Order: sequence, then C-alpha cells, then structure tokens
Amino acid sequence: MKIIIPMAGRGTRLRPHTLTLPKPLIPIAGKPMVQRIVEDLTAGYNGQIEEIAFITGDFGKDVERELVAIANSFGAEGRIYQQTQPLGVAHAIGCASESLNGNVFIAFSDTLFRADFHFDINEDGIIWVKKVEDPSSFGVVKTNEKQVITDFVEKSPVFVSDLAIVGLYYVREGEYLRDQIKFLIENNIKDKGEFQITSVLENMKAGGYQFRASGIDEWLDCGNKLNIVDTNRRMLEIKQPLEQLVSPQAVIENSVVIEPCFVGAGAKILNSVIGPHVSVGNNSVIANCIIKNSVIQGDTNVSDALFTDSMVGNHVNYEGHVSDVSIGDYTSFKE
Repeated sequence: MKIIIPMAGRGTRLRPHTLTLPKPLIPIAGKPMVQRIVEDLTAGYNGQIEEIAFITGDFGKDVERELVAIANSFGAEGRIYQQTQPLGVAHAIGCASESLNGNVFIAFSDTLFRADFHFDINEDGIIWVKKVEDPSSFGVVKTNEKQVITDFVEKSPVFVSDLAIVGLYYVREGEYLRDQIKFLIENNIKDKGEFQITSVLENMKAGGYQFRASGIDEWLDCGNKLNIVDTNRRMLEIKQPLEQLVSPQAVIENSVVIEPCFVGAGAKILNSVIGPHVSVGNNSVIANCIIKNSVIQGDTNVSDALFTDSMVGNHVNYEGHVSDVSIGDYTSFKE
C-alpha cells in the first residue's frame, strides 16, 4: 500500500502560524497533524505501508526532511513531490504520478478523522463521506441502497446529496487513477476552473470501476486557530487512554496539570495550572500561568499569563496577561 498526501496549500486562514510552518506540521495533541493522519490510517490496515508520498509547495529542505522522517517512522519510504501551481486536487495528486501504482490510499492533510479504516483491498475503490448540513461547499456523492456510488458532483449550488467527500480515498489500481488524471490534464478538462478529483472518479466509474461510500464517525477541522484549538481538545480526549501524553522528561514543579493535557519532553511547568485540554510542546517553559484549552508549541517561554482558547507558536517569548491570543513563531511580547 502507498499513501499519497497532498499538502501544497499555504494555509492562509491559519496565519501567522503558517508563515514559517506548513499547516500539516502544526502539532495536534503533541504530534504533527500529518503524523496523526497516518497513524489513524495505518491502525486499520494490517499490511505493509511501502511508501508515503507528500505533495508539497516550496516549503524548504527542513520541512522535506521532517516529512521523510515521519514516513520512515512507519517503516515506509518517504517521497517528496512539488505542486508549483494551484490547479486543483486532481492536478496535485497527478504530481505524484511515479507513486501512483498498486494499492493507493489518498488522504488530505488539513483535517483529522475518526473512522474504522478496516477495508477489503480487493474492492475497486472506497470513498469516505460524512453527512453535512450545507453540502454546497463540498464535493458530494449519491449512492444506491448498497452504498455503491452512482454519481460524483462537485460543489453544486443545487441540492444533490448531503454526503460530503471528506478527502479520504482508496483505489485498488493506482495506475488507472494516474492515467485518468493524465487524460483530464492533457485535454484541459476543468470544473470550476480546476482539475477536480470528482471528475477523475466519475470517469473511472464510467469505465467500470465500482466505488463504495464509507462513513466516518467524526470530522475534525483544522482550518483556523479556533478549529485547531478545538481539534486539539478532542484529540487529547481520544488519545488519553491510548498514549502517554505527559512526558517523563518534563519538569512539573509546584503546579497542577488537569488532564487531558500533552506536555512534551524537556518542557517545564512552574507555579502554574494548566488544563484541561492544553498542549505544551517540547522544551517550552510555562511559569506563573493559568492556561486551559490552548496549544503552546515548542521552544517557547510563557510567563504571567492567563490563556484560554489560545494558540502560541514556536520560539516565542511572552510575558503578560491576555485571555485569548494567537501568536506566530519567533515572536516576543511583554505587557
């Protein structure tokens, strides 16, 4: 099995946090978002993950090395492809054409999921979906009584279905997917100005492929600061029974940690109350603070603060007293 992860978007709704770090590497409950995605996918698959291919923008060599290291941690080869123009999801996936062969799982990198990912790899294809109240902003599917997909529709202003495609796809033959993407691009077949994955899947269906819709339990958005904070809260609740979230290499002195919280290796919590639902990154120092429902990233110093629903980046120095903040990387603040 190969996993393909398109992640070339700039994450503009999450600025300033994405000015120095691509959104899929922002930590959720202590681990990069993209790592959480791969963990959940592989938990439901008993076979070998041969390769994880990342389609990125121009994020630099440090980011590429981190992504390859994440792939290697799952026993897979990591490969990097670049999408230099924002021409749509199908175009992004097509940038990884060399990796599109055999069993392929495609996962978008900007949302997290709760679902049962056990499935039969001999099926032609599986599309994961979720019922939504307003489907006009999503690609959707129509299904028959056996949950076989009969139609793919991209962001229709007229109601077609409320089964939104969440950005998770399995295809048995990556070569067929690659060829259909190539056909779309070579013939400049666009929908709403972009090369759409729904157009590719519709063509595959017309060629005899049978796609089944499979539901997910939760769809956790990571589109903006408040979404990240809320998704961090939910992921801490989910992972607390499964993971050691407070590192034994953390220092906690004269402080209270109200679970669930993540506290990274080398972090120091001094004369503070943190939690519930707080993540503190590696080597960060929290002193004389009361913090709840917030994300504090790595190598950051926060003192004399009262935070809730907040997000603080890496390499930040903060002294003050504010109740709701969003501070990007490499920032100093003193009140």
